[in-house]
Amino acid sequence: MLLLPLLLPALSALASAVEVKRPRGVSLTNHHFYEESKPFTCLDGSSTIAFEWVNDDYCDCQDGSDEPGTSACPNGRFHCTNAGYRPQYIPSSRVNDGVCDCCDATDEYNSGFVCENTCKEMGRKEREALAQMAEVAREGFQLKQVLIEEASKGREDKQRTLAELQEGRKSLEEQVETLRSVKEAAEKPEKEAKEIHQKKWEEQKAAEKAAQEQARASDAFQELDDDGDGLVSVAELQTHVELDVDGDGTLSETEAQTLLGNALQADASSFRDAVWAAIKENYKPEGLPDAAPLPEAPEPQPDLPLEQPAPEDDYDEEEEEEGDDDESNEEEPKVPPPKQPADKTAEEDEAEKMPPYDEATQALIDAAQKAREQFEEAEKSLKEMEDSIQSLEKEISFDFGPQGEFAYLYSQCYELSTTEYVYRLCPFNRVSQKPKNGGAETNLGTWGSWAGPEENKFSVMKYEHGTGCWQGPNRSTTVKLTCGKETVVTSTTEPSRCEYLMELVTPSACQEPRDPGAADHDEL
Repeated sequence: MLLLPLLLPALSALASAVEVKRPRGVSLTNHHFYEESKPFTCLDGSSTIAFEWVNDDYCDCQDGSDEPGTSACPNGRFHCTNAGYRPQYIPSSRVNDGVCDCCDATDEYNSGFVCENTCKEMGRKEREALAQMAEVAREGFQLKQVLIEEASKGREDKQRTLAELQEGRKSLEEQVETLRSVKEAAEKPEKEAKEIHQKKWEEQKAAEKAAQEQARASDAFQELDDDGDGLVSVAELQTHVELDVDGDGTLSETEAQTLLGNALQADASSFRDAVWAAIKENYKPEGLPDAAPLPEAPEPQPDLPLEQPAPEDDYDEEEEEEGDDDESNEEEPKVPPPKQPADKTAEEDEAEKMPPYDEATQALIDAAQKAREQFEEAEKSLKEMEDSIQSLEKEISFDFGPQGEFAYLYSQCYELSTTEYVYRLCPFNRVSQKPKNGGAETNLGTWGSWAGPEENKFSVMKYEHGTGCWQGPNRSTTVKLTCGKETVVTSTTEPSRCEYLMELVTPSACQEPRDPGAADHDEL
């Protein structure tokens, strides 16, 4: 037993030195087809030839299988053993062509060209790269397990929250309906009280206006009754030419009689009831002046010199005139603007303003306003709750992978900046493109579905129905997911017009690392 540790290295070296005898260019897996003691049958079964014809630099088989180690057959294949690296096949036409295709240099055995065996170095580099990839995959897979655990807890929390919201919605809907009834019940007496208040105010205004009209009518009657006999006659009415009917500048006897109700005179009562209504729009009290004429453009002052200034004095005169203008401009604001007839005084505005509500009416208004505010607050809370329920239902309905490992991507966005554009990927939502030098954002597609192959469905995302191209289809984006420790968009291309390809690195795409000893091997 003590000799076993000493014998193992020797046995291992001996075993590695043993090589199965086979023709040049034949792989280890195919060596049993090439037995020197038997005739060779072409691998496609087309014919059988003497074994001596194998690698005799003449193509006998249609599939080229009799010349694996020469370039005689155009469709032949030469197997590079590449010990220490990956074995490979090359076309037989490359054998002895002066170019090193196999890293072990076996393809240039008779060309006179010296090739260096680089298989060990290439194998070392590949093993290092594979080790790094394996480490990334291992760490990524560990992160994936954390994401799966968080997704499971998150889904449970969201489902519990959703159930609570759905249960609370029933209670809140009942509360909203109750508050709606309270509001409507409070608004009814409020409306009635406000209408009564409005009606009283309108009646009061009408009474005041009627009293004012009566006073104006009485004043006009007294002015028109020149002889003080208690009657307004046709002659007395004719003294007011502003009442002219036909516009000829005079009030004729017939026109005056018509205004008096086809009578020759009118007493105070009939004047107030009938005549005043016919003349009040045009009647001007004797004590009021006529309307002031519109201001005319100022005329030149007579005392100003009319002579034209000498050319050399123009500049000084203009400066003086400008100075005068400045002074006049400064003085202009001191002159009050003419009062417009349509303008209302503060007293008139106050008179037109409805008086405040009485205490009882104001109490009803306050109660109704409080009911409205409570109803609106409850209705707003119900709307927010319904939005939350809709958002949770939408999120829970998404397919986030077999174990929910892609759930963390939801509501997140990732950007990639290129020389011209900024690409933005929001998983399960949309993809967009925005120019760096300014301009509108372009929709490259909205979430469609998982589009990977059947055996790996969750390796590809499809985003469809983006902004339409000019005289072309709507834009779409395919997102390929690859394993990595971080979540980042690494590339974006447009392989076809309006069809974009994006790569997203994410731990969720990492698969469980295989046992290194279980890997497939060929000849090393």
